[in-house]
Amino acid sequence: MVGVTQTQTSETGRSPEFRLVQAALGGLRQELFHDAFAYRPLPRMDVGSGSARFLPARIRVHAGLLPHAIVVFLALIVFLIGYDRVDSGFGPAAFVFAWVSPTIVLVTLIRPVFAYWASLCSTPFVAFLSGYWGGWPWPDNAFAAHLVVLTVVAARTGPRTAGWMWAGTAAYALFAEMFLGVGRSSDAIPLLFVSALALLTVSMIQIRRQADRAVTAEQTVTAEERSKRTVLEERTTIARELHDVVAHHMSVVAIQAEAAPYRVENPPPELEQAFLTIRENAVAALTELRRILGVVRAEDYEAPDAPQPTLADLDALVRNVTEAGLDVEKTVTGAVRELPQGVELSAYRIVQEALSNVLRHAPGAAAKVEVSYVLGGLGLRVANGPARGLVKPSPGAGHGITGMRERVTMLGGEMTAEATADGGHEVAAFIPVSREETVE
Repeated sequence: MVGVTQTQTSETGRSPEFRLVQAALGGLRQELFHDAFAYRPLPRMDVGSGSARFLPARIRVHAGLLPHAIVVFLALIVFLIGYDRVDSGFGPAAFVFAWVSPTIVLVTLIRPVFAYWASLCSTPFVAFLSGYWGGWPWPDNAFAAHLVVLTVVAARTGPRTAGWMWAGTAAYALFAEMFLGVGRSSDAIPLLFVSALALLTVSMIQIRRQADRAVTAEQTVTAEERSKRTVLEERTTIARELHDVVAHHMSVVAIQAEAAPYRVENPPPELEQAFLTIRENAVAALTELRRILGVVRAEDYEAPDAPQPTLADLDALVRNVTEAGLDVEKTVTGAVRELPQGVELSAYRIVQEALSNVLRHAPGAAAKVEVSYVLGGLGLRVANGPARGLVKPSPGAGHGITGMRERVTMLGGEMTAEATADGGHEVAAFIPVSREETVE
């Protein structure tokens, strides 16, 4: 126990300097050693933005290869520098001396990190082939090649990689001066100075581009959020106006239905019951309307305490529409069980909307409601015959079917709504319910 405590203390009690060095070495491993041989072809330049989009179409097709052409051109310059230094007596060594450096520059097109290591490790051998007269520790062609490699790799990776590459180059220069020196003047300082300027310039450009992309992304998100907020505000306004209009008319309906029996002397009981049903429906609609409007208006809305309707309330719904003049036959099959609240509520609303559609679009028709409790979920079917009688169907916008389908889709189910052969209509839906979701 004491040993474990001491070990944990030693791990958590490490100095900030040690953790800083550990993080630095971890960054070095990530940037220059991890996937150093990874195949990463240089992508084509985006010609859809910037000044390239103003080029003619025939030229713009090939303009995306401009970065590749620049690297190839720089490799040619490096080759010419080496070829100019080659002595005719070199033989095969001259060929290697002239071609190694430009080849490494071309490798940056496909394996950028590997090209850096190849340039750094090949430098002493190229210097040996040049007989140390072409510069130390970098001959002229290796000097130019390493500058190009550093710049291209930094442009293809990032500022942190650029910093580590410069540090590695400085470490090699120090090692060459201390252990591989041959008494000649060194060109390490000029290389480190010029490469630092080049890497700093590339890093600043990259940081600027990253900042521009971040600002653009933030502006896009802000515009989308502003658009969504505008839509929500517009919907809230519509909901309030809808409440003002509908609530007024429904209140008038409720009051007129309550007062109507008193306007007739000795009204029959059927007439009193009909007006009572009208008033109850109007009051229920007003209650639902106020509850839904509360959802839209309240920013910190909480669910109402009143229970939401479930399949157990279908009998009351059937009685309600029967009193309104619709002949409804309800059938329940399977083992009745309690389902998740969302399924119960959606199933109730689907049956409610389907029966409302029958009342509006097929007055006088008989309807059948079938509720099937099956092993994998819940099946619903509401069918009606053609309209009968003198009452004309009410026009509608058709949003009821859309709302039912959205409820079923949200629960991962399927629904069909189609005309039947006898001129009626049928709505069938299946809502899957797994055994784990069934309320015990």
